[in-house]
Amino acid sequence: MTAGEVAIAVRSEADVGSTRLVHQARDAVAAGGRLPDWAARAVGRSLPRAVVDSWARSRRFGVDPERNLPPLRLTGDQLVAARQAHPLGSVLPLIRDLLVDEVSDDGLIVAISDADGTLLWVEGDRAVRGRAEGMGFMPGAGWDEAHAGTNAPGLALALDRRARVTAAEHWVRTVRPWSCAASPVHDPADGRLIGALDVTGNVRRAADPGVMALIAATVAAAERELLLHRLRQQRSAPPRPPGGAGTRLTVLRPGPVLTVDGQPRPITQRHAELLLLLAEHPDGRSAEELAADLDERPLDPVTVRAEMSRLRRVLGPVMVSSRPYRLAEPLDTDVAEVRRLLARGDHAGVLDLWSGHLLPRSVAPAVVALRERLRAEVRAGLLRRGDPMLLLRWAEGPAGEDDVELWEACRRLLPPGPARDRATARAELLDRELAAR
Repeated sequence: MTAGEVAIAVRSEADVGSTRLVHQARDAVAAGGRLPDWAARAVGRSLPRAVVDSWARSRRFGVDPERNLPPLRLTGDQLVAARQAHPLGSVLPLIRDLLVDEVSDDGLIVAISDADGTLLWVEGDRAVRGRAEGMGFMPGAGWDEAHAGTNAPGLALALDRRARVTAAEHWVRTVRPWSCAASPVHDPADGRLIGALDVTGNVRRAADPGVMALIAATVAAAERELLLHRLRQQRSAPPRPPGGAGTRLTVLRPGPVLTVDGQPRPITQRHAELLLLLAEHPDGRSAEELAADLDERPLDPVTVRAEMSRLRRVLGPVMVSSRPYRLAEPLDTDVAEVRRLLARGDHAGVLDLWSGHLLPRSVAPAVVALRERLRAEVRAGLLRRGDPMLLLRWAEGPAGEDDVELWEACRRLLPPGPARDRATARAELLDRELAAR
C-alpha cells in the first residue's frame, strides 16, 4: 500500500468513527434530551456546538427524528404570490448566474427560503431535485428548525449566520444521506433578515468549503444588488403624501387590534406583546432582551426570532427591523395616547379610552410591569384631581373595582345620593373581605 493509500485509509477510518459518534450523540439527545458526558467532551471537536444546540431545540419543538415530514405551506397561486412579493425574486437571475449554474453540474441543488424558512425556489440538477422531494425538500415547504429539525437553512435562520450540516448531523433520518450549507440573507437597507440561500446534495460535494465560499460570495452580490434596486425605487417613487392614517395598536380594549391605514386587523396576543414592547423601546431590543421581557422562565432567543419572523409575515416586510429588533415605521398605541391625555390633564379622555386592563391575559413580565405602571399613573392623576364622578367611573371599571382607597375617596367626595350609597357599600364590603383574610 502506498503512502497516499495509507493516508486515505486512515482518514476514512477517522470519518467512520466521527460519524458513529455523531449518530450515538444525536440518538442520546433524542432519547433523553441530554448529551452524555462522553459526547459532551467531543463538543467543539467532533461535534459542532451549533449542531448539538440545534438537536436540543429540535427535540423541544417536538420534531420526530424518524417520521417527520416538513409542512407544505404554499402551493399554486399562494406560492406564486409569495415569490412575487419576496425581495429576493428581483435578484433571482443573479443567483442563478453566480450559484445555480455553478453547482448544478456537480449534482447539487440551490434553495432560496424566506425568513420563516419556507422554501420559495429549489433549482439545480433535475434528478437531485426529484430525490430531494422525497424528504419534502421542495418549493412551499417549511424548513425552519421548528418543523424540519436540524438542517443548514433552518440553522442559518435560527442563528443568523452561515451554517453547514453534514449527513448524520441532521435531526431527521430521511435527511441524513444529504449534506447542506447555507447563509442568511439580509436587507442591506435596514439589516433585517429576509431569507437564506442553501446548497444541498451529495455528502462530500455539498460539505466542501469551496461551496460555502461560493454561497457567501453570491449572498454578498445579491445584497449589493438589492441595495441598488432599493435606491432606484426610491429615486423613481413619487413623494408620500403627508397625513396618512398610519399604524395604531390598541391594547386597552378586549382583544388587541392593529389598525393599518384605517383598516383594523386582529392580531395574536404574542404579536401584540412584541409590538407594544418595541413601541415602548424605540431604540430596539435584542432577541435575548425580548426573551426576558416575555417569560419569567428561560426562553430560548431562537423562539423569539421565530416569532418575529411570523410577525413580519403578518405585517409585511417594512414594519420591523432586526439587530436589534425595532420598529422601522411609526406605530402609535393607545398606551401612548393615555400618556398624552394625562400630560394634558384630560382624565375624562383617559377614561373614555380605557375600557379594560392592558392585555389582561398576558403574563409576560414586561407587559405586567407596564400594565401596573400605567394603572398607577392614571390612578394617581385621578386621586390628585379629586373629581368624584371621574373617580367613580374608574372605580367601577376593571382597573379599580377592588381598590379600597379609591372607593373610600369616592365615598368621601361624592354628594349624598345613590352614587355615594354605591361607593359606601362597596368600600364596606372590601373592608370586610380584607379583615377576613
